[in-house]
Amino acid sequence: MKTRTWLGTGMLALAGVLGSASAGAQTPAAAPHATGTVKATTATDLTVTVTTGQDYTVTVPSAANILEVAPGSHDLKSSTPAHLGDIAIGDKVIVTGTAGDAGTSLTAQRIIVMKSAAIAETHAAESAAWTQGGGGIVKSVNASAGTITVSSGLKTLTVQTAPATVVRRYADGSVRFEDAVASSVGAIQPGDQLRVRGTKSADGSSITADEIVTGSFRNFSGTIASLDSAAGTLTLKDLTTKKMVTVAVTPNSDVRRIPPDAAARMAARLRGGAAGAGAAGAGAAGAKNTGGAQPPAESGEHRAGRAGMDLSQMLSHLPTETLAGLKTGEAVMIVATASQPGKATAVTLLAGVESILAAQPAGEAMTLSPWSMGGAPEGGGGPQ
Repeated sequence: MKTRTWLGTGMLALAGVLGSASAGAQTPAAAPHATGTVKATTATDLTVTVTTGQDYTVTVPSAANILEVAPGSHDLKSSTPAHLGDIAIGDKVIVTGTAGDAGTSLTAQRIIVMKSAAIAETHAAESAAWTQGGGGIVKSVNASAGTITVSSGLKTLTVQTAPATVVRRYADGSVRFEDAVASSVGAIQPGDQLRVRGTKSADGSSITADEIVTGSFRNFSGTIASLDSAAGTLTLKDLTTKKMVTVAVTPNSDVRRIPPDAAARMAARLRGGAAGAGAAGAGAAGAKNTGGAQPPAESGEHRAGRAGMDLSQMLSHLPTETLAGLKTGEAVMIVATASQPGKATAVTLLAGVESILAAQPAGEAMTLSPWSMGGAPEGGGGPQ
């Protein structure tokens, strides 16, 4: 998916602050306000761009109350006094105007500011937390115990939740992480894809979850039967179900193309061939150290699972592609949301996979993850 916006510690948190502050007696709840990003500053004014793209001109009198809050704050309890000179371009602000203000001109009574540098630091910490987390396909859920068993590549991960765990789920038909809605452990189903951040056990077999995001995704692979650039869709016959499916490709879909040489190496790995020469050499060296015993041969299922993980990890480094660059008759692998039978919206689409699909072990489908299983989402604090 494309880069997500930092709602968790930016505008969404400021919206929570606004709701809390409006409930107080300091400023009338009906006073006009603007929430957005600082575009320009002067000694007496701010220009603020709100989420719709509209610019507001804000006059800041000396009597205006300016408060700074930390990223993630949802009230003003821990706010600290600030000055107009402390506000910089890129900071997030809530401006409460004066009764009678009209249009896009406000005279500030109060400004709540969240510093962009502090937001960036928080984002970095969240990214590191997602990187150290995990994810995969949900195998089972015990809602009463708050535990979820996840198949993560070739391993099993036990996710332990608590009442404080944040659980979110992708909205039906949406591929945008910022559209994910509040959910519960009980709503998670086997077969869902799950991403978690939290504290892992020493052996890495379990994790105590701080935040979980899940989604019901479908994996499709096959040859493109038709393309409709005007409608932004393609159709293909899925190799697994043998049914035709229509997939919408939106601006939020992450469309990539794997170069032929990389696809050939991946195909050779699936066949257990020469591309694994490095691993084979390591195995031979290991055999010398263990009395000549060879490591067990990797099954087709394991080869497919490992190759799928590798593809998911390398996705963000592959060249981008567009719907216009795709051609009828070429093979693709797709991760999609599917809100209606036969219709889906692409989260990730990978082209150039003819040799990979041809090399898949019989009866063992290789799938992509909608998220980079190697770590945090691109540019964001949640799955990409």
